[in-house]
Amino acid sequence: MEPYALSLADGVRAIERRELTSEQWTRSCLARIAQLDSQVEAFVWLDTRAAVTQALLADRASVGPLRGAPLAVKDIVDTRDVPTRMGSPAYADNVPAQSATVVERLERAGAFVLGKTVTAELAFYTPGKTRNPWNPAHTPGGSSSGSAAAVATGFVPAALGTQTNGSIIRPAAYCGCIGFKPSFGRVPRAGVLRFSTTLDHLGFFTRTVEDAALLLACCAGSHEDDIQSIQAAAPPATTLLRREPPRLIAVRTPVWDRAEPYAQTHFANVIDLLKAAGAAVEERELPSAFKRAHAVQRTIMYAEGARAYAALKRRHGSLLSGMIHSLVDEGLAISEKRLREALTQRIELIEALRGFLAAADAIVTPPAAGEAPATLTATGDPSFCTLWTLCGVPALTLPSGRGPHGLPLGTQLVGKPLGDGELLATAQWCRTALGELLPPLAG
Repeated sequence: MEPYALSLADGVRAIERRELTSEQWTRSCLARIAQLDSQVEAFVWLDTRAAVTQALLADRASVGPLRGAPLAVKDIVDTRDVPTRMGSPAYADNVPAQSATVVERLERAGAFVLGKTVTAELAFYTPGKTRNPWNPAHTPGGSSSGSAAAVATGFVPAALGTQTNGSIIRPAAYCGCIGFKPSFGRVPRAGVLRFSTTLDHLGFFTRTVEDAALLLACCAGSHEDDIQSIQAAAPPATTLLRREPPRLIAVRTPVWDRAEPYAQTHFANVIDLLKAAGAAVEERELPSAFKRAHAVQRTIMYAEGARAYAALKRRHGSLLSGMIHSLVDEGLAISEKRLREALTQRIELIEALRGFLAAADAIVTPPAAGEAPATLTATGDPSFCTLWTLCGVPALTLPSGRGPHGLPLGTQLVGKPLGDGELLATAQWCRTALGELLPPLAG
């Protein structure tokens, strides 16, 4: 196996056994990028010489649970002395003097930033240049488009992303890799572009569930510059060793009618496979309160997003897309009273979901309406992710097959509030039950 095809954990173990160096791993990734990134365009910043230098330094240090791992970082996450342009010409000259807390934690664990990946403009809906690695005429999803495509193509073993609506789960499903959005507050957002204080999450793209757990263990914990971050112990790796089949609730959500017929059939087939492997799967409707959840999420996202970007619009309006102008205009029209009401409804929905999941290990539900759409001017429908982001619960999508055009389809698992360890264990069990239904890498 070429080093670029190794999972994060397998690469680190190979370095520990002295079967691989960080330099070899990095040069293999760079060769893969040189071969395929002209088609995928996952990176917005990449310095090959600096990457090799970082790898050589990692080989000398050779410490930490991520020792020598080359990772990619979404370009709304600050990186010291490296451009962080937020997918917008308004930030063309932005070079942070300090890295985001999550990047510092990855570096303390022994990893380094190989490159910065393309984001949709200001982590919203206007897409960047990245293309789906399975078919360049299709979107990779957004807003964490470059991170999903980079992991799915073998450019890096793992990458950082963010999600305010569906920006980790959806592109992971479209590109055929694992996307993991930990519980709200698990990973601090200090040094990350702030869109919505209530909804922004940091998370990861990987090729194995083990890698998602490893990254969470390295990055979790509170930070004073993100008052909503929580000091809760990350689940140990042993939580992935699940002895009993899980108890799952199959949920179609209020937007089921948006799913393509083949995606609905795929979801039913996945349920059958999980049942055949021994999982107890109960098909249930969400409480009626969730019928208003998408409207609640939109109110919060637009109101908080508008307040975050209003000053930028005043200063650099000519550099921003019509999408951002519309976001600010709609969001500023939302009163503080209406926003407070939506925030209260969010708390009520979290409690309703807690009760709904009380006797189960996880929800199983679609991550998207189907395959990645055949467009490069939009990033796809995030609505199958909306409820779980609104409630701040952990969510993870697994590659689980292909659609009629040969592009990936995924299956989303949703856990209890702060139930990250339990969700990861359930995801590992389900990954084994479903098997490897896609080639390991695109391209």
